[in-house]
Amino acid sequence: MDIPRIPLGDWVETFIGWVIDVFGGFFDVVSTVFSGFYDGVDWLLATPPFWAIIIVIAAIGWLAKGWKLAVGAIIGLLVIAVLDQWENAMDTLALTIVAVVIALIIAIPVGIWAAKSQTVSATVRPILDFLQTMPAFVYLIPAIFLFGVGVVPGMVATVLFAVAPGVRLTELGIRGVDQEVVEAGNAFGATPGRILRQIQLPLAMPSIMAGVNQVIMLALSMAVIASMVGGPGLGKDIIQALSRTDISLGFEAGLAVVIIAMILDRITSGFGDAKRSRRRAQVATAMDEAPDAGTETVVVHAG
Repeated sequence: MDIPRIPLGDWVETFIGWVIDVFGGFFDVVSTVFSGFYDGVDWLLATPPFWAIIIVIAAIGWLAKGWKLAVGAIIGLLVIAVLDQWENAMDTLALTIVAVVIALIIAIPVGIWAAKSQTVSATVRPILDFLQTMPAFVYLIPAIFLFGVGVVPGMVATVLFAVAPGVRLTELGIRGVDQEVVEAGNAFGATPGRILRQIQLPLAMPSIMAGVNQVIMLALSMAVIASMVGGPGLGKDIIQALSRTDISLGFEAGLAVVIIAMILDRITSGFGDAKRSRRRAQVATAMDEAPDAGTETVVVHAG
């Protein structure tokens, strides 16, 4: 007995064609905005001399985690420069930065909303499961149909691929805030917005920063794959090395990706650890100053 075939793929193709016909203008605007955003960031990274960018990144590393990270960043970036991968590395870094900013603009508000509403959380969860289980290459297919070939489809695919952990860890961080602290804020007459800004977000910041770290790592990995649809950067050399079996080119481009990933990972984790330490110090100071005040004093200092 033959099982009838459901033409699901044909239905999806028809639906995408309808979306392009109806919302083509909207996608053109999105493409223009994303492309302009990328061009601006890429210009900022590619125009100055390489040593100036190295100094800036090293200074950020110093602020995040101290002189060891700063020295490591300098050495790593100098390795990228002497391998003649600087321009490609800055293209990849620009795409990653833009995709991460867009992903966080989406992820953090959605995560806060999901933490506040069980209905939103239940609705968002299967969407996030779908985004996280979908193979990375699949994101490129609808992106090509909607935005053509170039940096924009790669950026859109990167945002979709990287946004899920930002939403999950933001929701987890907000939900993990001690409810007694929140109730104490309510008892003082604080508005929900002020409680969110001055209590929940600061206390949830370590979890949110962990989400930022994961978004950056996923965005960087997808930014390399995005070169398959015309995205710029190190991914072009990696794909070229695969097609030509060029071990030397593939190793050099891959090493540049690893160096960038390590620097970004250490910087974001450093800022996350610093925020966690400051928060613990504030709570400890509050409890030492007024041990009998309990959570009320903690709320005042968290604000």
